Amino acid sequence: MLLTISVILGRTQSEARRTTPESLFMKNGFVYIMANSRPTLYTGVTNNLKLRTWQHQQGTFDSFTTNYKLNKFVYYEALLTIEAAIIREKQIKDMNRKEKLEMIKKFNPKFEDLYPKIIR
Repeated sequence: MLLTISVILGRTQSEARRTTPESLFMKNGFVYIMANSRPTLYTGVTNNLKLRTWQHQQGTFDSFTTNYKLNKFVYYEALLTIEAAIIREKQIKDMNRKEKLEMIKKFNPKFEDLYPKIIR
């Protein structure tokens, strides 16, 4: 996992060793995908992954995700900055549906809700 984190964040392995899981979820930028059972997909960006996914699951937004009940957190990437996350979000949004589903399945083969894993 350390190597994966260092690659995603663009850090050396020694820098990644000093990175705690808590610090990953409290700073930096994240791109994420929410889904429903169809699955309809929504790609978003945030600097607080736990809060944003909780908000989606609670339906606190009057938005596309609430209207389509996109409350299953299926994919995310951690990046060094919010600006990098925005760039990656645009790259993902430019992908076709098949490419997005393949990317999700590589990261999350069972297409399970990842929210319980990030709140530990």
